[in-house]
Amino acid sequence: MRGVDFSSWQSILATLIGLALVALIGVGIRLVVMMTIQQRRERMNRQINERLRTLIAAYKVLGGSFTGTLTVDPTHLRDLRRGDATETAEAEDPAPGSDRPRRIRDAVEAALSDIILLGTEEHVRLAERAARELVAGRPVHTHALVVALRSFIRAALDLDPIPADLDIPMQGPTRPAGAGGGRGKAERGGGDARQDGGGRGGGGTGAGMGGMGMGLGLGTAAAAGDDPPTPGLQP
Repeated sequence: MRGVDFSSWQSILATLIGLALVALIGVGIRLVVMMTIQQRRERMNRQINERLRTLIAAYKVLGGSFTGTLTVDPTHLRDLRRGDATETAEAEDPAPGSDRPRRIRDAVEAALSDIILLGTEEHVRLAERAARELVAGRPVHTHALVVALRSFIRAALDLDPIPADLDIPMQGPTRPAGAGGGRGKAERGGGDARQDGGGRGGGGTGAGMGGMGMGLGLGTAAAAGDDPPTPGLQP
């Protein structure tokens, strides 16, 4: 305050303008810093959310089954048909029961690719080992990778760890649902549409026949020299 000159109103005004400019610059710098920090935090939150969403989806694919076959069959359909003289003819008619292992294998391969991209070092090592097993043509167990993913996801979501005294059964890849129900619904929908079309066609035919009868009646009355009857006025 010693450097402030109150001797005239011009000096007071200049002092106030200087203080306002200093305060404005300080507030602007603070807003810029806060916006930068907020944008960085939002970007990190989006990355974390996307990473968690991808890893949760991979966990569901790799550990969605507790019963049945809990391994991934790496055998391709072309390997089963290798050496067959009728390979070309059979390519159009796949062997029954071969579609589900193929879909499970494709889903597991996609999940392993996502884990290698977004997983931790432990996840990447386990996913790389499973991928090598698939490439070598050996059945793959995914339980160890599922346990690592489960622990990481629960820790990232601030959930309590699973009690150590629990004995959770071994988990395996999710079995895809069959497509028979969808075909049945489509067939029923097509049948209903055909029935509706038939009913509308029948109604149109009946209306056409009624119009033809009315036209014939009017023509007969005109030929006889009588006045055509007026609808609704006959006794």
